[in-house]
Amino acid sequence: MEQKPSDQNSMPVTFSTLLLSLASSAVLAMGLDKNPHTNQYEKDLNVARFNIDMLKLLKEKTKNNLSAEEQQFLDSVVSDLQLKYVYVTQNPKESAT
Repeated sequence: MEQKPSDQNSMPVTFSTLLLSLASSAVLAMGLDKNPHTNQYEKDLNVARFNIDMLKLLKEKTKNNLSAEEQQFLDSVVSDLQLKYVYVTQNPKESAT
């Protein structure tokens, strides 16, 4: 069920935008990208882990209820974030530039 944006400046509300929102929050919390509000790298691995866990919960709860494309995208996002999380936790000085 895809919803149209309420005005011309907003993004459409889709399953993909939900996943991207959670994934972006995880990336920011791992210190892999600058916070757009502060223009600083900020790391909070608890928040990163929470966002990854939220995506894993979505994966579990939506099992057999997604299109093949949605399932592939979700699987890819979760796998990518898990790899990034392992890297960041094993290389703490290299992750925040």
